[in-house]
Amino acid sequence: MLRRGTETSRPSWWWPFVALVLPVWSIFIRYRFSGHKLPREGAFILAPNHYSEIDPVAIAVGVWRLGRVPRFLAKEGIFKAPVAGWAMRKMRHIPVTRSSTGAAVALAAGKALAEDGGCLVVYPEGTLTRDPDMWPMRGKTGAVRIALETGIPLIPCAHWGVQKILPRYGKRISLLPPKTVEMAFGEPMDLSKYQGRPIDSALLAEATDELMDQIAALLATLRGGQPPAERWDPSKHGQAETGRF
Repeated sequence: MLRRGTETSRPSWWWPFVALVLPVWSIFIRYRFSGHKLPREGAFILAPNHYSEIDPVAIAVGVWRLGRVPRFLAKEGIFKAPVAGWAMRKMRHIPVTRSSTGAAVALAAGKALAEDGGCLVVYPEGTLTRDPDMWPMRGKTGAVRIALETGIPLIPCAHWGVQKILPRYGKRISLLPPKTVEMAFGEPMDLSKYQGRPIDSALLAEATDELMDQIAALLATLRGGQPPAERWDPSKHGQAETGRF
């Protein structure tokens, strides 16, 4: 059983996922990890880039292989599906609604889960990146807010290769030939310069920009090249903040 505040074993409701998904996934998908090691115990928030609808599976398997149990802030709609919704609740993932009230509830639940010693995965982009070349776009402030309000480490993460399994908004998964997913982890973000200041929109935007810079830098080490000088902002390109584009 899990000890409160640590994850010395894996919770039982994850085993069906592992039994059903991991054997097939592992036949076709290989992982290559780089950067800093994830904490072996204790709470942390993992903030990865997001460019494929199958990213959460890739992240979940990668984090599981490194000995931690990932739980996600995820779109509310997933929880309404008959089977997937039941599984998401049993594995203690957290639904996020678009309303401000719903978002506040999700953030409170996320903080409680992180404080309980778990790994909380929060996609700071909130949805699949709109950037044409799949670099991280403008971030949202949820991950940074949880970290600042709780003091829990916030770890930037980048991955690359998942687009070969399922392209952005693709409809067909490709497993052959076998694919490699590369994952890089940064050091816990230094938030000391934001401490002692009011946690207002300006501070959250500043800290989130720094987080996105770190994620983009990690991604550059995986895919090569340089991120765009100006991060993609959907509002400047007439794009919706949510849903397909």
